[in-house]
Amino acid sequence: MVGGGQLARMTHQAAIALGQSLRVLSVSPHDSAALVAADVRIGTHTDLAALREFAKGCDAVTFDHEHVPTGHIAALAAEGVKIYPAADAIVFAQDKQRMRERLNELGAPVPRWRPVSSAAEIAEFAASLSGAGGQGAATSAGGTGGNAGGNGGDAGGTGGDAGGWPVVAKAVRGGYDGRGVWMLADAAAAEELVATGTPLIVEERVPLRRELAALVARSPFGQVAAYPVVETVQRDGICVQVLAPAPGLSEARALEAQQLAIDLAHALGVVGLLAVELFETDAGIVVNELAMRPHNSGHWTIEGARTSQFEQHLRAVLDYPMGETSLAAPAVVMANVLGGQPGGMSLDERLHHLFADDPGVRVHLYGKQVRPGRKIGHVTVLGDDMTSVRARAARAARRLQEGE
Repeated sequence: MVGGGQLARMTHQAAIALGQSLRVLSVSPHDSAALVAADVRIGTHTDLAALREFAKGCDAVTFDHEHVPTGHIAALAAEGVKIYPAADAIVFAQDKQRMRERLNELGAPVPRWRPVSSAAEIAEFAASLSGAGGQGAATSAGGTGGNAGGNGGDAGGTGGDAGGWPVVAKAVRGGYDGRGVWMLADAAAAEELVATGTPLIVEERVPLRRELAALVARSPFGQVAAYPVVETVQRDGICVQVLAPAPGLSEARALEAQQLAIDLAHALGVVGLLAVELFETDAGIVVNELAMRPHNSGHWTIEGARTSQFEQHLRAVLDYPMGETSLAAPAVVMANVLGGQPGGMSLDERLHHLFADDPGVRVHLYGKQVRPGRKIGHVTVLGDDMTSVRARAARAARRLQEGE
């Protein structure tokens, strides 16, 4: 696995049960996965020579992020390396303009959008939305999390403001956890952003009910497996909770979201996990972002599903039959643990108190240096009632962050 972050760390844990050894290409020996994996190579994902050396002897190569240059991926594939997802698939997770263009070609539901290179073009786009109302697209506070970057905006807000403003601008490449996403209120804000030289697309901003995520896995053979559709809860551009299954979601809407994700996995040629981040609106569901790897919206599956997303990703890239995806309990909630302010109890002391208070909470810490607002782990709670399970998960995450 190229990348030594927490996704590789949790994939390493899943590999052990399958009798596999995960080799990790890590930038630093102090990265999350490098702290626990036995076979760690130090190098960068932008160095083709390092990638070639890393791939020697591997049955398959995959990623814990989308930032490996597609040219490098294609070069390794041409040399006989089984590398998944392929370059012509992962580009749609790397490049938001390419993604939107391809989704339009496939007829997938997306917000109205356009590429822009000037403030005047952004103003023209805003004017085109004025008084037109939404097209079923949606936005949320700070954008959707899960490392893919979000749309921005205010949950439950209104679209078609005066002159079509505000609009959502996104960096064509890069951006995650709300970074690389801007809510532009007027032409002056557009001028300021364009002056940075960042390649951009702009999208409409219209109301949403909530954010959802549909996670599927696909093997080289073409077998697919779909997980229950979940609701993701965002704050300041970061995913703070995932609720499985999405509360109150109709069976018809859930099947629609799953089928959309499966169709996209086939159409884009994805091998491994595909996370489709969605907006639920009054008019239906709308695609926000794509991620082609294990994803924050699927961390709940470690305890909450019969097969974790990390094991499923390994099964997919190794072309094993897919595992069962059903829920292990009627209600499952994952809450991200963010770094708190320095001082007070140590993280180990907080963990001690949490376990004493609620021994049913499952904790995953990533071995990261604690910084305020940084994702340092997650907790998962299972139960019969979503309301009580959610409250327990929120309290557990807060205790680890604040030590209350």
